[in-house]
Amino acid sequence: MLKINNLSVSFGDHKVLNGLNLECNKGELHGVLGMNGAGKTTLFRTIYGFKKKDSGDCIFENGPVKSQKIGFLETENYYYSYMKGQEYLDLLSGTDNHFDVEKWNQFFNLPLDDLIDTYSTGMKKKLAFLGTMALDRSILIFDEPFNGVDVESNEKIFQILDRLKKHGKIILLSSHILSSLTNICDKISYLKGGVIAKTYGRDEFSMLESELREMVQQNINQTLNDLL
Repeated sequence: MLKINNLSVSFGDHKVLNGLNLECNKGELHGVLGMNGAGKTTLFRTIYGFKKKDSGDCIFENGPVKSQKIGFLETENYYYSYMKGQEYLDLLSGTDNHFDVEKWNQFFNLPLDDLIDTYSTGMKKKLAFLGTMALDRSILIFDEPFNGVDVESNEKIFQILDRLKKHGKIILLSSHILSSLTNICDKISYLKGGVIAKTYGRDEFSMLESELREMVQQNINQTLNDLL
């Protein structure tokens, strides 16, 4: 189990996460939902260790979680200049031959002998996704993994995540498209005001959709009332 206890994170005087608590089980796909700026990326980067926390704990297997246990797909992916796709995947898979690059690339048919600089946005996203798979970590964090990829690739990612879940991985992911989470997640936690306001089980997803729709409509109506 991955446990986040009373996690607080700030940027200067602005507190983004304020005593956040979250639990994610093995073999579970856990979505994190929130409005822009709610702190989803900050949460993920803090779990991984990119962002220093003010207080709180991220616990895995009875100790502080280490980045070596985590595969993290960030929203924006960065690559070395003049690196080919094959070189990138070889670098991440290391000397362990558990990751068969050729077989995995059958999913996305990337031109691995070409420079990554020549890839489209969607191709770069798919390459980063394969790179996360190559690490073979116990905890997988995907920040907006569906951004920039086509419908077919979305479905392939869905299927891969479902298989990984069945292999006992702990999977955290975010998406700005609610249906991307409700289609695949076992639980969805709604991040608001620096905390997890509520966690919804699969049988409560329709309630989540209704509550979000009502909240958004209220915000829109309030703004329009101020303007018109």
